Amino acid sequence: MTTASATTDWDRDAALTTAKLLLEIKAVNFRPEEPYTLTSGWKSPVYIDCRRIIFFPRARTKIVELGVEKIGRHIGYESIDVVAGGETAGIPFAAWIADRMAAPMAYVRKKPKGFGRNALIEGDVPEGRRTLLVEDLTTDGASKIQFANALREAGALVNHAFVVFFYGVFPGAHRVLADMDVSLHALCTWWDVLEACAGRPYFSESASAEVRRFLEDPCGWSAKHGGVASLEEAQAHKLGKKP
Repeated sequence: MTTASATTDWDRDAALTTAKLLLEIKAVNFRPEEPYTLTSGWKSPVYIDCRRIIFFPRARTKIVELGVEKIGRHIGYESIDVVAGGETAGIPFAAWIADRMAAPMAYVRKKPKGFGRNALIEGDVPEGRRTLLVEDLTTDGASKIQFANALREAGALVNHAFVVFFYGVFPGAHRVLADMDVSLHALCTWWDVLEACAGRPYFSESASAEVRRFLEDPCGWSAKHGGVASLEEAQAHKLGKKP
């Protein structure tokens, strides 16, 4: 499957450009001394806030431009019929990408409104159409399952997902999506951010070193700091169950 890792010189340049833009708009946070708890239960010394992108038009334009180019290179412009954003963070990115690709756009709710059409998919149901799922980021890939399943249950053909940022460290992310026959395409990962930080005073050397330790052993680092220690525990945490 296609992953978030850079596979060509263009991918590498795009990853570093995206990482530098995220650093510039302060979407990147290093906090080893007070770890973040991600929605899946992982403890992490790093946090990325891709929602900040919407506030910065020049950075936003460049990131969307790179995203559309990546989609064209790895999927094909004419291989996508509909762009669907995941509620809520994926909606603006899906709208910008759909606009640049001159493609119809829909979005997928996490749960039905409870009134009106009581629909999970808004815009129109892309039945029988090749649909690109778009979100801002993914940690372990688990959140994409719900959206992809909702689209498929409505009759859409979903084999690709695009995100601006992929953590790229937690185990099982590729397997979770590969088992669903979904290829993940992302602009950059934490490894790209660390490379973009090299030689620049974004964060202290001690903070950067601790982040590197986390990236090299995310499960051990998470467990040591009170978080989940495996993909199974993370999935149980999201379901509100004890692992």
